[in-house]
Amino acid sequence: MIYVEQVGEVTKFRMARTFMGRGLYFTAAYFVDGLLIDTGCAHTVSEFMNTLGSRYVRFIVNTHSHEDHIGANKAVQTKFGAQILAHSEAVPILADPSTKRLRPYQIVMWGYPQSSTATVIGEELETEHHKFRVIHTPGHSPDHITLYEPDRGWIFSGDTYVGGKDKALRADYNIWQIIESLRNLASVDSTLLFPGSGTTRDNPREELLKKVHYLEETGRKIKELHSRGWSRHRIRRKLFGPEMSIAYYTLGNFSGKNLVRSYIEDSSK
Repeated sequence: MIYVEQVGEVTKFRMARTFMGRGLYFTAAYFVDGLLIDTGCAHTVSEFMNTLGSRYVRFIVNTHSHEDHIGANKAVQTKFGAQILAHSEAVPILADPSTKRLRPYQIVMWGYPQSSTATVIGEELETEHHKFRVIHTPGHSPDHITLYEPDRGWIFSGDTYVGGKDKALRADYNIWQIIESLRNLASVDSTLLFPGSGTTRDNPREELLKKVHYLEETGRKIKELHSRGWSRHRIRRKLFGPEMSIAYYTLGNFSGKNLVRSYIEDSSK
């Protein structure tokens, strides 16, 4: 399932594997000026390639190496000879995605991507009509980057920004790094935010700072309760209520328990 929308100069592809006619979990790819930012998951490769059509892809930039963002790398690279660029820590994972063992829910939703050949991205990327700054935005993953086009004020944030009020976190995320990365993105002049979910935002700074405020306030409450001797389980139930359903079908990999743990154990470094 793929939805295509034109947002000014940018073409947005929002896609997901379907089950009984419904998308399981949507991720987005963006195309502008010969540049493709992320490529969806393995399950949507054929449909994505058909939808991409004759758009000529010169560059692919992967915001990070998670399987739902690199699925069509190989197919696009083979068809167009596109150069794939990513963070230095992502490059070996793209070369052999099987080195990262996927959990059952990840295989069902996104699948294993094919191997692709990437090179390390620099501090800037120039296309025919645009120049993008590369900003390291770890937290969601250590190899996460964001593309920023200062003349247009575009931020392609990948999964650094996810809307809503988080009540769960994946086991390998770092909440303090996420907060720091969001704060860094809020410091640049911006007009449009293009996140990995595909829900674009036209007031990026306000949205980013709102998320920072929520996450920092949540962290303050967790730290306070922890200092009073509350258990992590009790803190989670007090602040977030029962575990969400995602905690069960991910077998605990994405849970409120992990969010509380990250606030207590992790640091921004």
